[in-house]
Amino acid sequence: MVYIPAGSFLMGLPEDKAERHSDENPQHSLTLQPFYMSKYPITQNQYQTIMGENPSHFKGGNRPVETVNWYNAKEFCQKLSQKTDKIYTLPSESQWEYACRAGTTTPFYFGETITSDLVNYHGNFPYGNASKGKYRGETTDVGSFPPNAFGLYNMHGNVYEWCLDVWHDNYHNAPTDGSAWESGGNSTGKVLRGGSWNYYSWFCRSGCRDWVNGDCCSDYWGFRIVWFASLVFPVRS
Repeated sequence: MVYIPAGSFLMGLPEDKAERHSDENPQHSLTLQPFYMSKYPITQNQYQTIMGENPSHFKGGNRPVETVNWYNAKEFCQKLSQKTDKIYTLPSESQWEYACRAGTTTPFYFGETITSDLVNYHGNFPYGNASKGKYRGETTDVGSFPPNAFGLYNMHGNVYEWCLDVWHDNYHNAPTDGSAWESGGNSTGKVLRGGSWNYYSWFCRSGCRDWVNGDCCSDYWGFRIVWFASLVFPVRS
């Protein structure tokens, strides 16, 4: 688990950004308390240990677990919490974006664009002025690409990641404290973030939002977790 310090940031994109989608407005300020987030997406080995099964299409113990729906991811958090006497859950959408950006305001935590040397995505569809890259056509081991400034890996690409929030078409009346937005909106739709191995670069942006019904699963979708403690201090390793 990686310590994510408290802080404030702007979520969503201003109107003058060409890449902005309508669901990314209005841009708004949030202030978050510290928390811990898993360094990588949950791996198949980790999922097997807690759940006793591995539903993934692309097998590999150190690859991210996929072909799990939102309810599977929630159940994993509940079972892990019971096993460890700690409170684990899916991240809120705002926690996810704050952790992904790690202080950056560019489309990606790497900067203005990405390459297939930095992210596992559909490299035939580059972002901005980037050249076409490699399309791997499958997931890769977690940690195969450089981390962001917080030390989190694979926040862009590889697998989309489930968030705790229900889907809303925009940020009007969204929470500003980092909590999950679990009321109103599309109650069956659950938020996904980060893009995946089979998605274009645009979908991998830090601010890009997506959703599907929570009972759907695909080899595009995985998850990572956050840990809440009554007093959060950095873990030294």
